[in-house]
Amino acid sequence: MNRKLIPFLLILLGSVFHLNAQTIRVLSFNIHHGNPPSEKESVINLDTIAKIIKNSKADLVGLQEIDVNLGRSYFENQAKKLAELTDMHYVFSKGIDLEKGEYGTAILSKSPIERVEKHFLPSPVESERRSLSIIEVTIHKRKILFANTHLDLKDKNKIEQAKFITNRFENEKLPTILVGDLNSEPKDPAITELGKVFKKTSITKGFTFPQDKPTTEIDYIMITKSAAAKFSNHRILNEQYASDHRPLYVEINIK
Repeated sequence: MNRKLIPFLLILLGSVFHLNAQTIRVLSFNIHHGNPPSEKESVINLDTIAKIIKNSKADLVGLQEIDVNLGRSYFENQAKKLAELTDMHYVFSKGIDLEKGEYGTAILSKSPIERVEKHFLPSPVESERRSLSIIEVTIHKRKILFANTHLDLKDKNKIEQAKFITNRFENEKLPTILVGDLNSEPKDPAITELGKVFKKTSITKGFTFPQDKPTTEIDYIMITKSAAAKFSNHRILNEQYASDHRPLYVEINIK
């Protein structure tokens, strides 16, 4: 082979590999309605949350504990505000009505949101209502679903909510990324249930809670097993100020 052709072929192969990699950057973050736990309850700092999101360069973000028009957060629509601060598209999903506003979760997306689903999750035992939000987006010319949730604290509810999620996605054709504060450790029944459909990213000591000295893994990023995907660069961001959780970041490579 002509030696002058070798560098050209290596560049060409590298370009093909890069095009096929289709890396999606994902962040999951329980933001504690923007109130840093080291501050007074009256302090709301969405600028810091937005800076974390922007610095992560995430394509898709799942946020939990979001206020919309609540007095404690100065009647701000936090989902809308964070979308504006990060220059992303957004969807808010209500869990409960609170005061004259709402409280729930939000999704941010760099890509335009093409379709939205919102579901209230079952609660056999009386508790705070929880929701599941799902968006359809196109990333790297491929349609995917991105789902975000915040499961209940009560065991019976968590298990039924996990079953609702697995039932929704067990026959789903599109690759589906699921993120959220699942209020469950890796060996808990709710995670086992979700494991029937999803595979989760994991690292040694992937602890996200509490933020100052984390000892518990309750925040997750998962993808449906049917998707030809690999995880990389799983990181717990070293952020101790913004919330009572640390943010979870993962890159997903879909072939």
